[in-house]
Amino acid sequence: MPQEAPTPSARQTELLEAAYQYALAHGLTDLSLRPLAEAIGSSPRVLLFLFGSKDGIVRALLARARTDELALLEQVGQPDRPAGLVPAVERVWAWLAAKEHRPLLRLWAEAYARSLVQPDGAWAGFARATVEDWLGVLADCQSPSERNREDGATRRTLALAVLRGALLDLLATDEEKRLTEAVEHQFALLRD
Repeated sequence: MPQEAPTPSARQTELLEAAYQYALAHGLTDLSLRPLAEAIGSSPRVLLFLFGSKDGIVRALLARARTDELALLEQVGQPDRPAGLVPAVERVWAWLAAKEHRPLLRLWAEAYARSLVQPDGAWAGFARATVEDWLGVLADCQSPSERNREDGATRRTLALAVLRGALLDLLATDEEKRLTEAVEHQFALLRD
């Protein structure tokens, strides 16, 4: 039987939240223990004690970011009351396009890309897990008849590809109006 991870101490939780806010503002690419520790009122030695290594800190930060992502996904739909694929992705896009979510989404994009080019270590599995999370939620949003149809997986895969592509362009250009129009056009086609 696998061992459960120990419950984090209050100090570890406090430092993780502070480090998460730091990562949202500064990203993870050039994360260095000294500046991080100084910014969050700790020391490199304490961070290493609490998280084991720099990779341990990165893994904890990725898990924390994933918690925010999963919280969004839980708001999208309930498997026992499917909203429908198009209404669900419209709600997701509205959330993704909101300016206040850009720091989290930049962190997500950075982690997703790093997971692809550095598939081992702290980033291992992040990209695959996020794809599976999103496809699962989109499946829950589909009515059982749509979800189980032959093209049900194709439709949710297309919806996810449109959302991710538009999100990456939004993060690169900040052209919300243009991308929202494109997303709405694509989802009108999905509705047919």
